[in-house]
Amino acid sequence: MSTTGATADPLAALGALPGVADSVESVRKAVDRVYGHRVMRRRSTEITSEAALRGARGSAALSGADWALEEVRRRTDFSGDDEARVMGGALRLTAEAGQLLSIWRQSPLRVLARLHLVAAADDADRAGRPRLAGEPVDEPLVELPLPSAEEVSARLEGLSELIVAGSAAPALVTAAVVHGELMALRPFASHNGLVARAAERIVLIGSGLDPKSVCPAEVGHAELGRAAYLAALDGYVSGTAEGMAAWIAHCGKAVELGARESTAVCEALQRGAA
Repeated sequence: MSTTGATADPLAALGALPGVADSVESVRKAVDRVYGHRVMRRRSTEITSEAALRGARGSAALSGADWALEEVRRRTDFSGDDEARVMGGALRLTAEAGQLLSIWRQSPLRVLARLHLVAAADDADRAGRPRLAGEPVDEPLVELPLPSAEEVSARLEGLSELIVAGSAAPALVTAAVVHGELMALRPFASHNGLVARAAERIVLIGSGLDPKSVCPAEVGHAELGRAAYLAALDGYVSGTAEGMAAWIAHCGKAVELGARESTAVCEALQRGAA
């Protein structure tokens, strides 16, 4: 996303794109339904914990580790093969994200570095820093053109400035842009998808849209499928108004599906079945 131009608030300008207001309103209604559920008043901590587990599972699935939920719940060792390490990274990120909310608005680049360090714990040489010129990127499921290290540095700085400056844009728009920009840039040598989706979660929580973190967008992204995810991401990378609006709408649908998932958990708890 270009952060230059006539408008002083480019994120708010994206919020004015055709169809985006409808997505924002639909997300708000879905979130309100979860928070209004009677189980949330008594057992919100359980819903948050379950949403975290399901969100981690969804994010890992989009990065190639598509495990059944019960397998994620059962396993204790995530140090084996590549899929296990991806799942372990997703779980660690979910646990870490809530600890970084107070830092995000002041130093988003510091938070991103921390997220990557947590995700790529097995890659000590490259963990926690943006990739250098000539370094390869291990993100095999994303085949977009890879920006140079110099472009990555400039655009990360621009994204950081937008976050620190604040915006009148709805939380969904900001979360979608953070997510899309990180996927477009792939600033780290690995685990960019996990980091991007964790950053989206931080924005949704920190904005107040989902303060208890019970609407895991990662669940929705996984449910919509990798093909739809990548197609929508192509729209973001295109930079066109239509493409950007489609990506924001896709992210909105993911949040709605995450909210629906937690509503189902609430209802199961209410029936005594979970």
